[in-house]
Amino acid sequence: MKIKICGLTREQDIQAVNQWMPDYIGFVFAEKSRRYISKQQAERLKKKLSSDIQAVGVFVNEPKEKIARFFMENTIDIAQLHGQETEEEISWIKEQTGKPVIKAISVSAETDVQYWQNSCADYLLFDNGTGGTGLTFDWNLIKKNKKPYFLAGGIGLHNITEAMKQGAYAIDLSGGVETDGQKDAKKIADIVHSVRMYRT
Repeated sequence: MKIKICGLTREQDIQAVNQWMPDYIGFVFAEKSRRYISKQQAERLKKKLSSDIQAVGVFVNEPKEKIARFFMENTIDIAQLHGQETEEEISWIKEQTGKPVIKAISVSAETDVQYWQNSCADYLLFDNGTGGTGLTFDWNLIKKNKKPYFLAGGIGLHNITEAMKQGAYAIDLSGGVETDGQKDAKKIADIVHSVRMYRT
């Protein structure tokens, strides 16, 4: 099982993940998010990120050409799409860049999950609402999913064990490793340790 720490904004966040080595980190390029960073900020942070950690760029309804540019300039390794992106756009990004795409789904019914079962996206990401809510959703709604997926939404030390039992490809955390709105190195360490213990 993989682990992703999303919403990194500071150099000390990079230092923490370089020490504890989650599989993925996320840079949020959605301007309405409190975790938003610019492309220039992300480029500076990416240069300091361990090459063994993949950087995921989180986008909401950005032009596909802009996303491709982030790939081409090595700002990100994977794109995570949180808007109303179409299959055609996902396919175009994959064909143009040769890179993986995660399609985020807001889950409120089983039909939300079923609709994307034949998507060309490499992974789905199941979340509560548009993401960043800090709330879980009913995990029973994803039982019939057949695609590899990231599980997000309200996951922290209090429910990480239950989250890992759901069969996700990766567990995705943001607020669950924060204190007072900033990434907390100890919480990152504790979460990564929990996932590693579960893997063995």
